[in-house]
Amino acid sequence: MPERPSGPGADASGSARPAVRTVTVLGAGSWGTTFAKILADAGRDVTMWARRPEVAAEIAGQHTNSAYLPGVTLPGNLTATSDAAAALDGPDAVVLAVPSQSLRDNLGRWRELLPADTILVSLAKGVELGTLKRMSQVVGEIAGVAEDSVVVVAGPNLAKEIAAGQPAAGVFACGDHERAVAVQEAAFTSYFRPYTNTDVVGSELAGACKNVVALSCGIAAGLGFGANTVATLITRGLAETARLGVKLGADPMTFAGLAGVGDMVATCASPLSRNRTFGERIGRGETIEQAQEAVGGQVAEGVMSCRSIRDLAHGAGVDMPITDAMYRVCHEGSDPVTVGAELLGREQKPERM
Repeated sequence: MPERPSGPGADASGSARPAVRTVTVLGAGSWGTTFAKILADAGRDVTMWARRPEVAAEIAGQHTNSAYLPGVTLPGNLTATSDAAAALDGPDAVVLAVPSQSLRDNLGRWRELLPADTILVSLAKGVELGTLKRMSQVVGEIAGVAEDSVVVVAGPNLAKEIAAGQPAAGVFACGDHERAVAVQEAAFTSYFRPYTNTDVVGSELAGACKNVVALSCGIAAGLGFGANTVATLITRGLAETARLGVKLGADPMTFAGLAGVGDMVATCASPLSRNRTFGERIGRGETIEQAQEAVGGQVAEGVMSCRSIRDLAHGAGVDMPITDAMYRVCHEGSDPVTVGAELLGREQKPERM
């Protein structure tokens, strides 16, 4: 279903809804820290788990995370620890804020510590290599819970802007709508407006595919191309994302909302986007290794996801030319100029999704 706004306290069904008062965020990167700040600003008591003790100590003692959000002061009701058992001592909800390709291993270490009946929330955007599973599927498998009980966060989520209090919105997708609404109520602030929907498939695929399209937009910018080229890539990238989503059971309207076009525009157009920045360096002639070094040793999610999304699309019989092109550039060493020319030279046809 398309995103559905439902304000704090709303309960159209009249059924009991879980209350979210205490939250643990597992992961202390930029988006994990920002989401923790949103929850704390919304009045929740938040504990973050950080892999590095020095990061946890800084968050708890100084209310800053200078490595990921320099210049941002974190709320007093947000603390941190590097002890996973202490972090997972009884929260109402647990937010998984680790990269998509490391989610399985991390969650496997935390599984026995998870409180019974806690609400699990996934911030990761990607498709797992090898298994080709979406993140809610990975969480369901490892945590031993129903996939449709996992709340997925989607939408335009450039962390630095939201952490600075700039107005933004997001989508919380879950097959169990009451769980989505419970997290929605826990994350509603004066600057962050959450919506809900029940289309987990569409929301997750939109979040994964936009990283790949952002790589292509960055490459185009690095090659010196302007707004027309970027707009073309965004539009056709959204079209191929929607084709894959609909084939796998998503609601096509999801791709017209915050999880789809909203996240796509933000990630493809902003210099704050790691995927776009990474792609721009490739377009300027740097290797994958050089681009990775320039962004602090972190690989952009789109570099990994273009392989798994390509395999998922091939298995589903869906044509995704931009994803194929990014796979060739990132994993086969193809020249971006040549690949771009081939995209433009494809068979002419009517525009369609």
